[in-house]
Amino acid sequence: MAQAGVAGLAPAVLPLLVHAGGQVEEPLADSVRQALRAAVEFSGPPEPAFSSTDARLGYLRWLGDMSPKLQRRKPELQTRVEFLQTVWYETRRAGLDTSLVLGLIQVESAFRKFAISSVGARGYMQIMPFWARLIGDGDAGKLFHLQTNIRFGCVILRHYLDREKGDLYLALGRYNGSRGRAPYPNAVFAAQRQWRSGPA
Repeated sequence: MAQAGVAGLAPAVLPLLVHAGGQVEEPLADSVRQALRAAVEFSGPPEPAFSSTDARLGYLRWLGDMSPKLQRRKPELQTRVEFLQTVWYETRRAGLDTSLVLGLIQVESAFRKFAISSVGARGYMQIMPFWARLIGDGDAGKLFHLQTNIRFGCVILRHYLDREKGDLYLALGRYNGSRGRAPYPNAVFAAQRQWRSGPA
């Protein structure tokens, strides 16, 4: 585990132990880099769209179930709803399980927007700054923006899951820079259980 703090405050002021996201920079084929770049380009705020009233009601039930679980970490209702809506939207956009990503965020940053690991990973999903150069516009400061961070994290996890042919254990290890070692995937799976809900 690594020490993380909040930008502008010394770690001693806000001690926080997290599993630092330490993705390793690997060579990417041009086609992969272009696909990842296209996946992180923004098309506006994360506004959920529903195919039916039942789907919308499912989302609202999910939101109602998740909001109290997150209240201790995010006491302000609007901030909490914005965060949950963004995670819900981005996980579906990337084809990921929402409870898994919430578990990953819990393990990576303990839901701290400005968490910084000892290796420089940033934000909720602990994105390494090199990703901003490889598939973004080069501005690593944007990795503290809610939607940017969650989108990058989901796109990167999806990329690793595809590389590992659907093996979630190996994909999570690759995400954390600890591929093949059990502690990190096991921590994410344990945290995921807290964020499971009925279908949304």
